Amino acid sequence: MKLNRLFSTAPEIEVKDLVTDSRKPMKLAVFYCLKGMVNDGHRFVDQAIANGAIVIVHSDEIVYQPNITYIRVNDVLDELNRTAAIFFHKPHQKLNMIGVTGTNGKSTIAKTIKEVYNHFSVCGYSGTISIEYGDVYEKPDYTTDETVPTLKMLKRMLKYGMKAVSMEVSSQGLDQKRVDAIAFDIAIFTNLTHDHLDYHGNFESYYLAKKRLFSLIKTHGCAIINIDDPYGARLFNEVNQRKYSFSIEHEADYQAKDLVIRATQTQFNLVVLNQSYPVVTNFVSSFNISNLLAIIASLHQSGFAIEDILPLLVNLPQVEGRMEVIQEGQNFDVIVDYAHTPDGFEKIFAFAKSITSPNNKIISVFGSAGKRDRKKRPILGSIADKYSQMIILTEEDPRNESALEIAQEIAEGIQQANHIIVLDRYDAIQQALELANQNDTVLILAKGNERYITRQFGKEPWIGDDVATKEILKKSISEKEHLV
Repeated sequence: MKLNRLFSTAPEIEVKDLVTDSRKPMKLAVFYCLKGMVNDGHRFVDQAIANGAIVIVHSDEIVYQPNITYIRVNDVLDELNRTAAIFFHKPHQKLNMIGVTGTNGKSTIAKTIKEVYNHFSVCGYSGTISIEYGDVYEKPDYTTDETVPTLKMLKRMLKYGMKAVSMEVSSQGLDQKRVDAIAFDIAIFTNLTHDHLDYHGNFESYYLAKKRLFSLIKTHGCAIINIDDPYGARLFNEVNQRKYSFSIEHEADYQAKDLVIRATQTQFNLVVLNQSYPVVTNFVSSFNISNLLAIIASLHQSGFAIEDILPLLVNLPQVEGRMEVIQEGQNFDVIVDYAHTPDGFEKIFAFAKSITSPNNKIISVFGSAGKRDRKKRPILGSIADKYSQMIILTEEDPRNESALEIAQEIAEGIQQANHIIVLDRYDAIQQALELANQNDTVLILAKGNERYITRQFGKEPWIGDDVATKEILKKSISEKEHLV
């Protein structure tokens, strides 16, 4: 593309790529001097030029070199978003873009939208779990990647034939304007609870970051908002675009009534525009039914009939590491879940209590991330203490903190339940499963299907809580059968 298509006053020279990382080899590229939380791209201009950049977009004063085009702007990030949309031909405008934001539920909603949407048309997914479209499966670097990788991804999806994309949008991604180059047809808000306050500072800043998604809705797009959440109710009143509410507790555009929740199945009546529909689904727990309402609303607002959607909800595919019921023939319940916030803990533990007899016990395995929101650690311990009879504290992405000290901080919130610290995560899961008796419930929390543990020097391989649990159960059952 000619540079003057991106910057009207620039010379008519050919550019092949837009880059923000000076370390990567580049050819005929435009380098944008972004200012991050740690690094400033202005410091790496020489490196970018050495690696092939021929155009430098900057806001601060720098020393110019011959044969390089320099473009000085007020805000480099804003210009990156504006020009990247042009350079990659705005793929989002040709796709039905569904963005999901909120503290909890993003992965379950976005991934399940993709699965159900594919019964009607072809839909891609991007989020914490993976990047998927057609037969392509990739591991993401972030829940919400930076501007250029995201637009490149959408362009690949469009070229592959996708008609829609269901995308998780994180608060940090929104705050850092990573999706400002994109317009969404549907924006979904799930909830806002205690998380990422180490980054945002307070709930108001956290809320305003989430709210940013709803300024990126296309002219004829809409918002879908959980009004059971206090921040969702506030957002619903503040959003000016076409909007739809969903709720279990209040009258809403999409409402679930008369819930009957069992260990493996839920029944309820879906009320849409004063019409009631009976629903049967393998989604369990009230918070997952809230997620399901968002899924139904987004599919309905994408043009699919309620009558065609509901039969597909009976046996939805399991979302990896999200409320994943593990069954390898054992006589007790095991659930692997990504819950890592106080609200997520409260909900998953309340569900565990609802399916566990008072004569049986709940055993929980979890930790808390290092270099992240320390205030929530004893809160997590307190919530687990309220529901569990046995708690096993273990490592969970300690980074350069001591996993033992993190566990001890969690334990400050434990007053009654028995608890032990087993730092090796595999051993901790194994001990929990070995302690379980018939009809007990074991909760293995926070990592889900993540295939790494972040320690002092970066990410190290981890098989995932789901795989570890299945492996241990299979081995245990096999040994018992051998003894018999």
